[in-house]
Amino acid sequence: MAEAAGERHAVVIGGGLAGMLAAAALLGHVDAVTVVERDRYPQGHAFRKGVPQARHLHVFLSGGLRALEELLPGTGQAFTDAGAHILYLPSDLVTRTAVGWQHRFDERRHGCLSVTRPVIDGVVRDRVLGAAAGSATRLDVLEATEAVGLTGDAGRVTGVRVRTRPGGGRAGGAGPAERVVPAALVVDASGRGSKAPQWFTELGRRAPREESVDAGIAYATRMFRPTGPAGAPDVAVNILGWRGSPRGAVYVPVEDGTWLLTAAGVRGHHPPTDDQGFADFTATVGDPYIHGLLPYVEPVSPVYGFRDTANRRRHYERTGAVPEGFVVVGDANCTFNPIYAQGMSVAALGALALRRTLDSGEGLRPGLAQVAQRAVARATEAAWMTAVGADRPFASAATARPGPAERLTSWYVRRLTLRAVTDPVLGATVRDVFCLTAPPSRLMSPRTVLRTVLLPVRPGPDTPPTTVAPVRRAA
Repeated sequence: MAEAAGERHAVVIGGGLAGMLAAAALLGHVDAVTVVERDRYPQGHAFRKGVPQARHLHVFLSGGLRALEELLPGTGQAFTDAGAHILYLPSDLVTRTAVGWQHRFDERRHGCLSVTRPVIDGVVRDRVLGAAAGSATRLDVLEATEAVGLTGDAGRVTGVRVRTRPGGGRAGGAGPAERVVPAALVVDASGRGSKAPQWFTELGRRAPREESVDAGIAYATRMFRPTGPAGAPDVAVNILGWRGSPRGAVYVPVEDGTWLLTAAGVRGHHPPTDDQGFADFTATVGDPYIHGLLPYVEPVSPVYGFRDTANRRRHYERTGAVPEGFVVVGDANCTFNPIYAQGMSVAALGALALRRTLDSGEGLRPGLAQVAQRAVARATEAAWMTAVGADRPFASAATARPGPAERLTSWYVRRLTLRAVTDPVLGATVRDVFCLTAPPSRLMSPRTVLRTVLLPVRPGPDTPPTTVAPVRRAA
């Protein structure tokens, strides 16, 4: 059992997006939640050092937005009030593929949110703190504090060892000495750098099995402000990389009349981070459209690069993989190539899975950790399948050893996505799965398989579609 002081207390390691959403999931189920955050939060919507990917494109997929709204009602409106854009796929985002441009079907099933990361973090943090103020659960945030280990044993976690970071203590405050925060439940939301496997070893447990697929993708981002209408098209633009054209770019609106341009490429095709090199790189992607916008925009930021894009999954959901009292969510559980904009949505879906597990009557009873971890894994599955499926063809030999079944699946998924360029039925199915509102099994329904295998792949337009086509009814 947990120490008496921690019997109705939960600790969340990490106060970023995943951590604050986990805290929201716990409200009403425990007496108190303590969030342990390495940084100090900035004033307002500002960048902070502890979010290394913050300068780049961030999109909340529709499935993640729905989960977020269930966790924190009214958050979608708060985002739009802060200047976020809602882009409906595919009418508000045109995509260039290996067979031409995606048709702009009049389909408004998936509204995805585009805004910078500081706005996302600030809005969610404010909503969680507001929800806690109206809850019976007390919420405390320990800023400038890092988790350095777990307490308990191989069978059960009973708390977290923490210390104030050097220079993080306020005048007259605590020094770097360690202290223990007891807890009946510890949620690890510490991100890509999670030390849970190391902490497991210290408790006498085996670290979970880890799976990795790395396509060697790197990308660079710069913020621009249009100098006229030509620099602000009526749609966001996405130029994919494909075999034979391993470079891509995306141009999307964010708040305050600014746009983000991200360029990406697989190993050997990484975008430069100097001004001229970045601009020149956009001329080498699979379509000249985005490069043609550059004379009509002015930069308002430097070029920022990012290279840590491997997909990594730690299988905490397997029987006996987590001790009692410990759950892992967000990037600490499963990390995706950020180029596919899935991480935030999966964090919201994972937090909702935790909330629903608690709501189902599991409470803080024995067995909660394993049940919750499996629910988090189910919420992760569709995103993992799509990200790994896209990256596997470009992965290094060490992580790309597909067997016959996987090769057949890869062929099928490639054909399906190419057919979806001009087929509204298949397009809707692909978007349902990609936007995390349907399970991957939807891609294998009899109707989808027949349309994919038996009908020919037809090319899309050679130039970006400027009008929205009505959705054609399938026979």
